[in-house]
Amino acid sequence: MTSDLKPFFEPAGVAIIGASSNPRKLSYGILRNLVNSPFPGAIYPVNPGAAEILGKPSYPDITAVPNPLDLAVIVMPAHTIADTLEACGKRGVKAVIVISGGFKEIGAEGEQLEARCLEIIRRYGMRMIGPNCVGLVNLHTGLNVTFIYGLPAVGGIGFMAQSGAVLGGVVDQLMGKGVGFSHFISMGNETDVTETDLLEYLAQDPNTRVIATYVEQIKDGRRFLETARRVSRIKPIVLLKGGRSSAGARAVSSHTGSLAGSYSAYQAAFRQAGVIEVESLSALFEVAQAFDYQPLPAANRAVIVTNAGGPAALASDALSANGLLLENLEQSTRLTLRAALNPSAQVSNPVDILGGAEPADYALCINTLMQDSSVDIVLPLLVPQALVSSVGVAQAIVDASTSRNKTVLACILGDASVAEARLLLHQNRIPMYTQPESLGVVLKAMLDYKTWLAQPAEPASALPGIDQAAAAHVLRAAAGKQSLGEVETRPLLAAYGIPLVPGGFAATAAEVGALAERIGYPVVLKIVSPQLLHKSDSGGIQLNLADGAAVGEAFDAMMAHIRSARPDAVLEGVMVERMAPKGQEIIIGMRRDPGFGPLMMFGLGGIYVELFKDVSFRVAPLSAADARQMISETRAGSLLTGFRGQPHADLDAVVEVLLRLSRLALDHPEVDEIEVNPLLVYPRAQGALALDGRVILNNHATID
Repeated sequence: MTSDLKPFFEPAGVAIIGASSNPRKLSYGILRNLVNSPFPGAIYPVNPGAAEILGKPSYPDITAVPNPLDLAVIVMPAHTIADTLEACGKRGVKAVIVISGGFKEIGAEGEQLEARCLEIIRRYGMRMIGPNCVGLVNLHTGLNVTFIYGLPAVGGIGFMAQSGAVLGGVVDQLMGKGVGFSHFISMGNETDVTETDLLEYLAQDPNTRVIATYVEQIKDGRRFLETARRVSRIKPIVLLKGGRSSAGARAVSSHTGSLAGSYSAYQAAFRQAGVIEVESLSALFEVAQAFDYQPLPAANRAVIVTNAGGPAALASDALSANGLLLENLEQSTRLTLRAALNPSAQVSNPVDILGGAEPADYALCINTLMQDSSVDIVLPLLVPQALVSSVGVAQAIVDASTSRNKTVLACILGDASVAEARLLLHQNRIPMYTQPESLGVVLKAMLDYKTWLAQPAEPASALPGIDQAAAAHVLRAAAGKQSLGEVETRPLLAAYGIPLVPGGFAATAAEVGALAERIGYPVVLKIVSPQLLHKSDSGGIQLNLADGAAVGEAFDAMMAHIRSARPDAVLEGVMVERMAPKGQEIIIGMRRDPGFGPLMMFGLGGIYVELFKDVSFRVAPLSAADARQMISETRAGSLLTGFRGQPHADLDAVVEVLLRLSRLALDHPEVDEIEVNPLLVYPRAQGALALDGRVILNNHATID
């Protein structure tokens, strides 16, 4: 529900609890900003020691504050916050912002205090932003309950950040540059209101055209994924993730677990939800501004208009690296430009109109290029010259691109000398960048979003032949174990319809021989031991055994070798499996992420999986489109689609295995990790076979 967040952003009255007349106090800064803002509502300082502050009557406590009152901003010592929230609840306050720190960020005592605060606000039906935050700004209503100095322009970017310092730095950096915002929101510890709640609110806000956010951790990953997937259909979400390194990844024993760091789940969820992820704070607002100001490109064909060859070359490289095309212009366009420009000008792509180009030259070029059907994106680029007015060029860009039938991004190198030109362009909704490389990053983001919007929402795939009860039986029988080897994993996979190579378990030489005869030669022997996780490393695999004599000899030799090399290993027996025809080896796996749930993996399989790390991830549940995108993002996917004359593999079979393993992971939370390695994939319409599998169980889920 977004309605319960409205009191934060459109309150009729605001109380500042802990307001001070001391200019050195944060609460003074908040009250000063609010009093000096165009906010039309009532403002109530609350301080028992003051009669008035900044010209506003002061009240001894929240119970004495008159109506209207919707929002309370609390700036008090941490140990007083719980009692203050209790008083706000009794007064009927709808929303509270707790600026104060000293909660879970300081340790266990602060965490307990935070939990108490949450209990209080839920008991009274209040909503809370914070604690440990900077506050928020609604630029369209004039509400400013932060202690930040200054504000940027009013516009369409709704910005929220888990870091108050990031938010404050952005404000200072963008003031006076014409980049327009609808909201600034500091989320703090997110005890109650989270980034997901704010996504829902900003999605419905009529003044917000694009949502920009800085996050470090998402509390409820699955809810975020579901919400962001829905919101991205309404307006773009541009996101910068802090803490992306794999340093915090768990030490786990499976390939999937070792390759799936904590950031992998975030990346996967962002891709599935249509969230545009960027890699820097500058890119966050460069991309957001383009979404706010310009239409999405019709396609990826761009043209550069420049007065300098070097920056044009840098821009061309950036565009090419990000999938943009610089194609030849139409003949009529070239003829028009040749007739009007300096004879030395280059009328190819880039269009180089030379260092002395005047505003009229830029206007002519842009007007002409806007009519060229081979052009989707027009990119005016200017290196300021002593005799050429950058403001004049900016005005020419504005005048020539008013039709808005193409995407226009400007690049003017420099800083202080181009400030007026930048402001003029931004006020006329044309993004201006000071580095040529930015053009490639921004346009790729716009095209990625356009591609995502074009993908239809796909219903869940029907998966017949799943025996959930049989799988549950296998897992109940394994209760108390930390992991399941192939013996126990095979029936689990079979219950979910994942194709397996024929085979079974045998403990003695006689059982091995009998089983080999039953399934047919040639066969493979694979050691079964809880201590030998990777069988090939210990000599625990014997291949292509053609008859009973070879099987008996291989069994005896393998057992003797391993007993000598690994006397600590418990040798339970062997798996006897029919030798499968050669196919492409891939790995499919799952690791349960604490925030997002089952994280599915696809990649190059066999013994080299961790060497090449050719893997991709998505969060379950998967759609068939998700599965196909996973495959396409890897080199293994290239091998499956006819690389260097190889036959096209049965991708449908791979997709189905991914979907079935995804379903298994969702149905059985006690499975922490699972992998099939290798899955042998055969040519088109010939299917796939799982050769080996392993499961790691968690100790927290309850097995029904």
